[in-house]
Amino acid sequence: MQLELFREFVETGPITPARMRAVDANAMALGVTELQLMESAGRALADQVLTFSPARVLILCGKGNNGGDGMVAARHLQRGVETSVLYLDSGKRSKSCEHQLAALRHAAVSLHPFECREDLVLLKFLFDKADVIVDALLGTGITCNIREPFASCIAMANESKAKVIAADVPTPGMRADRICAFHRAKIAGSIVIDIGIPAEAECGVGPGDLTLIPARYPKAHKGVGGTVLVIGGGPYQGAPYLAGLGALRAGADIVRIASPAFEPIPDLIYERLEGDLIGDEHTERLIVLAEKADVVICGNGLGTESHTVIQAVAPHCRKAVFDADALRLPLPAAQGETIYTPHAGEFARIAEITLPEDTVGRGRAARAAGIPGTVLIKGKTDIITDGNRVRFNRTGHPAMTVGGTGDVLAGIAGGLLCRIPAFEAACIAAYANGKAGQQVAAERGEGMLASDLVDRIPAILFGKGG
Repeated sequence: MQLELFREFVETGPITPARMRAVDANAMALGVTELQLMESAGRALADQVLTFSPARVLILCGKGNNGGDGMVAARHLQRGVETSVLYLDSGKRSKSCEHQLAALRHAAVSLHPFECREDLVLLKFLFDKADVIVDALLGTGITCNIREPFASCIAMANESKAKVIAADVPTPGMRADRICAFHRAKIAGSIVIDIGIPAEAECGVGPGDLTLIPARYPKAHKGVGGTVLVIGGGPYQGAPYLAGLGALRAGADIVRIASPAFEPIPDLIYERLEGDLIGDEHTERLIVLAEKADVVICGNGLGTESHTVIQAVAPHCRKAVFDADALRLPLPAAQGETIYTPHAGEFARIAEITLPEDTVGRGRAARAAGIPGTVLIKGKTDIITDGNRVRFNRTGHPAMTVGGTGDVLAGIAGGLLCRIPAFEAACIAAYANGKAGQQVAAERGEGMLASDLVDRIPAILFGKGG
């Protein structure tokens, strides 16, 4: 792909902390180490400090990577500026923060560990004489109420006459005269600092995106992972079952298959539809089933004669994934979030435009097509768009042209849609399905079966297989 043109699809504006963590992880997967990112952030932070021409600087460091950023800044300020570092010395530091502290012990800075409020009281003079205070205490990782000793640290900084510079985001309750956001702003009013993250880390789908899948609550009960209904089968009997297994492996708790075709898979609940095809006589029952499901997956193995049924059922779906023969005009849509998973030919059918050959051109065309919902266009490079954002997924293998791999993809998307937004579900589904294909192809080459992908999915999504 023309990587230099990725910049066209780089997003702007504020970014959520969760998405930023995903982008960071994608950058690391592309070869930019965490220490490199930290070095860039800390150096830029030091440059911002110097714009105030301070004689004395106080840097407040926590235990995480935000604290590591502050320590790097201190190392870059050691010449010409009297620099003091207060760092929390209780609990476990992140590996990169520990690395930076070890280096800082050899720099010409004053180090002051603290564990409690009493320690800080003894160091109050550092707050009083500082010209600039750098807030590198908590960053975007804060998930709880502020307690001691942070509360006292915040109070002393607020009482100081120093300018306060926040690293990435201010610690809750601490004033900030300047907020230095790394890569993209997390809150309004930030100065954005480029730290060298590759464009593909944000525009491409990578292992970092897997961090957006929420962890299952330890006391979770049956059903919290979501209930999925798959409507399909008839001419192609195996397709809905592959989709159903994909949904289960993506974390759905209960999957029902509404189909004229039965396959004895005990993990899937079979809802028998009489006859050889899904027809109007099944509409009422399918509506009842759809209203009970968190997500409905439609179209797998359906054939060309059942579209009126899908049209009737779609408005009763809370959320849905439409695939294969459900991808016809008029285009069905669920009540809520909807994912469409066409290949290039199916996209041409529903968008009434032909995709260009080049990947960047396809991204532009997909974004401009005006299809409501999220569209995942399958291909050598998958393209995912919601009409605003565009992402590219490059996992996959030529052996995945075997029938059924798209059904597994639709199932993964449906399983994830139970728990995360449609755009993220589509991106992660494309990545996981392609990654599974790469793993299977490494063992079986062109002898791949679509069913071979299914058992690879959990390790990729929830383990270390990404």
